[in-house]
Amino acid sequence: MPENRPNDELLHGASSAPFADQEHYFADEDTSPVLDAVDAPDESAPPTSLWRDAWNQVKVRPLFWVSAALILLVVLVAAFPQLFSSVDPRQCDLGNSYGAPSAGHPFGYDRQGCDIYSRVIYGARASVVVGVLTTIGVVIIGSMIGGVAGFYGKLTDSLLSRVGDIFFAIPLLLAAIVTMQVLDRNVWTVAGVLIVFGWPQIARITRGAVLSVRNSEFVTASQALGLSKPAILARHVMPNAIAPIIVIATVSLGTFIVVEATLSYLGIGLPPTTVSWGGDISQAQAALRTNPQVLFYPAGALGLTVLSFMMMGDVVRDALDPKARKR
Repeated sequence: MPENRPNDELLHGASSAPFADQEHYFADEDTSPVLDAVDAPDESAPPTSLWRDAWNQVKVRPLFWVSAALILLVVLVAAFPQLFSSVDPRQCDLGNSYGAPSAGHPFGYDRQGCDIYSRVIYGARASVVVGVLTTIGVVIIGSMIGGVAGFYGKLTDSLLSRVGDIFFAIPLLLAAIVTMQVLDRNVWTVAGVLIVFGWPQIARITRGAVLSVRNSEFVTASQALGLSKPAILARHVMPNAIAPIIVIATVSLGTFIVVEATLSYLGIGLPPTTVSWGGDISQAQAALRTNPQVLFYPAGALGLTVLSFMMMGDVVRDALDPKARKR
């Protein structure tokens, strides 16, 4: 008959036998308050949030500060061009046609004898205004349509999604070219046309973000408290779904600036009386071989502006995307 083994050996096996003779140490009662103080959570620290984590992510990236500085410079130039140039961009003298750079005119003159530097400075306003107005419009319309479609679902989602698919299937630039043929050419018209055909992308992003939020616990709690669906959508769902909207809006702003410049380059955007980068690029293409600097300066300003918004969009996307932070 085998001997009866202790319960400890039956439970833990024979391998625990070598540790049976070891002494066990316990903390003294006098050190317990100290340990409790060390293990206690820091209640004085501010609570973390998506936006605080995003700021902590972007503030250590040089790309963020470079793009922010460029965007700030472009905004200042567009808002206060007189601070950067005292020359009237519409004051031209054919005697200075393709003139070399001189004091007060660092970029020289174009074919009409206009100061290139002044036109580059004042041309920023039209492009930035069109880009900002269009971005604001598409964010408002697209977020409203996408939010309603994603939150209410069923027939509402199907109807709004099909309308969005129709507009999404129409190329933005082609639609703007065709529509601007029959409309007055000014900043508001160009921005309005781009809004009409540019909102579906924002709507799709918003719909997907709302679908991922609408089944959350705080939405269920709001419904239990008796809040109406519009109130829940406006107060709780949209604020928690706004992160991807901000990312796509930042990138889209640069895209809309390019579209405006393209329309002006083709001669169907802003009128010739409005100083714009696209119009100057169109006029400079005739002297590309003989005087390339006439084309280089407005094209460089346009490219630098769009690049700054694209870089900012990449930084914001990486900061607001939890999956990107984990990678």
